[in-house]
Amino acid sequence: MPGPRGRPLPWPLEDRLSRIAVPAFHIVQAEVTVATSTSKGVEIRGAGIERSAEILTPAALDFVADLARTFEPTRRELLAARVTRQAELAAGGDLGFLPETSAVRDGEWRVATAPADLQVRKVEITGPTDRKMVINALNSGASVYMADFEDANTPTWENLISGQVNLVDAIRRKIDFTSPEGKGYTLNETLATLVVRPRGWHLVEKHFLVDGAPIAGAFMDFGLYLFHNARTLMERGSGPYFYLPKLEGHREARLWNDVFVRAQGALGVAHGTIKATVLVETFPAAFEMEEILYELRDHSGGLNAGRWDFIFSVIKKFNHRSDFLLPDRAQVTMTVPFMRAYTELLVRTCHKRGAFALGGMAAFIPTRKDPQVNAVALAKVRDDKVREANDGFDGTWVAHPDLVPVAMAEFDRVLGARKNQLERTRDEVRVSDAQLRAVGVPGGTITDAGVKGNVSVGIQYLESWLRGVGAAAIYNLMEDAATAEISRSQVWQWVHHGAKTAEGTAVTKDAIRKIGRDEVARLDGPGRKFGDALALFEEVALADRFVEFLTLPGYDRLP
Repeated sequence: MPGPRGRPLPWPLEDRLSRIAVPAFHIVQAEVTVATSTSKGVEIRGAGIERSAEILTPAALDFVADLARTFEPTRRELLAARVTRQAELAAGGDLGFLPETSAVRDGEWRVATAPADLQVRKVEITGPTDRKMVINALNSGASVYMADFEDANTPTWENLISGQVNLVDAIRRKIDFTSPEGKGYTLNETLATLVVRPRGWHLVEKHFLVDGAPIAGAFMDFGLYLFHNARTLMERGSGPYFYLPKLEGHREARLWNDVFVRAQGALGVAHGTIKATVLVETFPAAFEMEEILYELRDHSGGLNAGRWDFIFSVIKKFNHRSDFLLPDRAQVTMTVPFMRAYTELLVRTCHKRGAFALGGMAAFIPTRKDPQVNAVALAKVRDDKVREANDGFDGTWVAHPDLVPVAMAEFDRVLGARKNQLERTRDEVRVSDAQLRAVGVPGGTITDAGVKGNVSVGIQYLESWLRGVGAAAIYNLMEDAATAEISRSQVWQWVHHGAKTAEGTAVTKDAIRKIGRDEVARLDGPGRKFGDALALFEEVALADRFVEFLTLPGYDRLP
């Protein structure tokens, strides 16, 4: 039977009901980690979380298990293709626009029109799915709240399941929260549009096994949220909207599209109901933006310039090349040539195809202690948002509610009464693959302060992450896994290539270890995990071979 886009459906329509029949699942609620099996090959290994039975229903588990069984082989193939591409780069290969997909880039096509509540995206606030954050973000005045199961979340079983509970309650307007001090939080009448970010393709969920193997975290996060909320969202005039992280190319986007088609079919939801915005936060994806939009064209919500992970990906993909050595993180701004080329191309690509272009994160956390610090930082935030709005972006990201009005004012100034600026096609922009590959910062330097800052931030973030807090305010910036990745990958790059600071200090393993020990001695205290954080930081920053993601060895340390 043909699908809505002329492709065969992943499985026959008439077989739908038999495939989502409710099996005899057994879930044990316990205070310690346990393992329980079912006759259908689904095994839940995890502590009993309050209200987890509402999320881990037999029908929901069957739905997620079907996604895992159907698409796990393709996911593995795509991860293997990443390894192959990395080996080719290490052997002297390079990245560029794909000749085999030139017909897509040259063709006449556009993505499907966005639903009403996704047409205004001037300011999007991001954050984890803890109960207070969900309420505050939805109430923030932002256009969109991205509820994050990925970089701003430590993927503990408790965080993931309680996050699903919180989103279920928020969608039904049944969520509230009382702080230890007795302050109550409830939802306002007007809320931000909810968008959910599942984990990337590379991460697994060790507490959820299908046929004896852990499933991809993406299948669990996406599947549970969609199963429990798609109908309710649609009844309330919204829909199931997602952000897709860490994609490295159009084939990985195609996998997501196939997941969407199957999931919608299983739930009896119309094709194209799901909308997904892709974070262009890997270096390879920058060369495949049109192809990514094409693969998701019935389900596309646009592209986002994920600046921090993009910088991390540049280092990772070309970790073997000394000519890709980057200076202090603070000097790799959005105005340096290769970052400017990436964002200009993103806007042009999106608007050419009728898709939204979303700008990068403003991570500043205002302080009540020093007004001067606020004044300087907010001026930089305004400059960043002025640039994005003038460049044609339809919206931007912020990490704190206090930044919402700052960013909103700049987009209101440019857009006026318009919902977005899709009509600005930026036809004058011409970006070559050579411009994207021209990685470097004119006049950039590595400094003693930059080295120490990376070590300090990396260790402090990992300590927070290991305690289950995946978004941490450090030095007035909201740090998440993406910024920690920059910190540790820059240290690895500098050590590996024998860099020296502007002050003449050699960046060596011994020097990094000493800075790390000094930071731990300064910061450690009761109930903290700085010793574990230091060990993890050294593992991912000082290994002989580049560790692909810090969350992979980090996840092994979580219960």
